[in-house]
Amino acid sequence: MVEIGPKGEFAASSEHLQSKDAMRGLQNGVRPAKQLFSRTIRRVSTTPAPHIKTAAEAASHLIEHFAHKVTKRSQYIDANQVQKLAIMLGRPVLNGHDTRRANVPAGTPIPPAYHLVYFTPDDLEAELGADGSDRTFNAPAPFTRRMWAGGHMKFEKNNPLRVGEEVEEHTKLISAAAKTSRSAGEMVLVQVEKKMYGSQGLALVDTRSWVFRPVLHSSAREGVALRSVDGNILAASSIFDVINDSNGEYAFPVRKLSWSPVGLFRFSALTFNGHKIHYNEDWTRNAEGHPSIVVHGPLNVINLLDYWRDFHGEGTGPDEIIYRAMSPVYGGEEYQIRTLDILETTNSKVFEVAAEKNGVVIMKASIIKKT
Repeated sequence: MVEIGPKGEFAASSEHLQSKDAMRGLQNGVRPAKQLFSRTIRRVSTTPAPHIKTAAEAASHLIEHFAHKVTKRSQYIDANQVQKLAIMLGRPVLNGHDTRRANVPAGTPIPPAYHLVYFTPDDLEAELGADGSDRTFNAPAPFTRRMWAGGHMKFEKNNPLRVGEEVEEHTKLISAAAKTSRSAGEMVLVQVEKKMYGSQGLALVDTRSWVFRPVLHSSAREGVALRSVDGNILAASSIFDVINDSNGEYAFPVRKLSWSPVGLFRFSALTFNGHKIHYNEDWTRNAEGHPSIVVHGPLNVINLLDYWRDFHGEGTGPDEIIYRAMSPVYGGEEYQIRTLDILETTNSKVFEVAAEKNGVVIMKASIIKKT
């Protein structure tokens, strides 16, 4: 694997060997647990971030570090990871195979967006941000509050990722730009492109966007965290469909769902995502200003695509999805996914799909199927 960027080069750490306690433990054949954990090869930044004051400076810093650089990683697409995701989603039958009873056979296509549980962060814990997130493409301080903003996935339907393949991922920074919002002030919008190549060539292009906002002041944290959560945080995750709307409000089926802390924790584990907003309620309230743990943006991308496959896919996958996260939704809250419209062009259908809660859009997407 080729590593580049602000993490810098590898350097051995041996400070712990200088302590008398550590030396005494080694002489006695005993290594303290703390020492075991700290003796690692660590990445040392060769170009520390300057003192950043504005979003424009933060964006320039990222561009300077990542211009013309590509990170390459390879990974075996194992059956266990996709099986566990299918179970976590409450969809244990995958391509006709009950994942709780038997292994998914080699050659099974990975469903759209299920690749998100592969090529997960490989940082050591000491290299993560204070919020537990992978810092590879994070904006520098003070723009450290990270949220998934949106993205664009292009699927090669004739060459999907498959169980049992060795896949190579190429990652590069596309852009970093300063933005200003009336409600949130300055922020940094970061866009990263990931291309995944299977045994038959390009299988997927996944472009992801994050926004990074400044640390909240205590007064702002208190005001936001006092909001109540509309849901039962103790209830199990649930998904059910309303096929026929008796009120005639919706022209297409509606999927209602909620995610429990257990469900969100399982998704964090599958994606090796240490971001605390998804499982640590104290951090989420006191540091980020959310009233409760946050449902993952990538989880809702999968939810939207699963809904589309069930009601519009007709046995095939989409060619593209363009999506945007609009508002957070929290653990225990019930929300719904529905089809807003279907547009037809000369060579494609565009399905406008949204996740929403009480009329507030959480995530909206255009899912494109070529005809």
